[in-house]
Amino acid sequence: MLATEIKPKTYTKEEYLVLEEKAEFRNEYHDGEIIAMTGGTKNHNKIALYFCSNFIFSTEGKGYEIYMNDVKLWIPDWKRYLYPDIMITEGNAINENENQTIVTNPSIIIEVLSNSTKDYDRGEKFKYYRSIPTLKEYILIDQYEPYIEHFTKQAENEWLLKTYQGETQNLALSSFEFQISFNDIYKGINFETK
Repeated sequence: MLATEIKPKTYTKEEYLVLEEKAEFRNEYHDGEIIAMTGGTKNHNKIALYFCSNFIFSTEGKGYEIYMNDVKLWIPDWKRYLYPDIMITEGNAINENENQTIVTNPSIIIEVLSNSTKDYDRGEKFKYYRSIPTLKEYILIDQYEPYIEHFTKQAENEWLLKTYQGETQNLALSSFEFQISFNDIYKGINFETK
């Protein structure tokens, strides 16, 4: 008996956007394929929330916008809609086709690492992000220990990595004046939770 290969259905961008508007859970779009996203942890949520609230209070009135979790990013070079944990734009966000839930011009992207996504966040996802002309910094925050990887764009196709480790560290952005202590990022985080 011959096995029949079942070809997965592919979707257009437009079909994905219609489906995503009605979906109960978030899904990424990968050049025709719809990929269900994994759920986050309490630590993941707290870290993203602490970073965003500190950023908002420190930069109020300075012309930056910050988005968390539910705003999509369109990456035309790779035909991807992704949901970064945090995106920061300088000035107003540029939306794709006037869609207020899709940003195209982040200056900074931040991902909170989980065991299920850390390899993707460091590898394929960063490859997609690097194609964004406006992107200047990419930050990976570990939720299991006080550790951050901070990539800063130096020139076209050239990124500098700086790592921070230990509870007494401060993360300083390179693109504009903002600094946050690990105490503020990791406030109340239980590192024993894996």
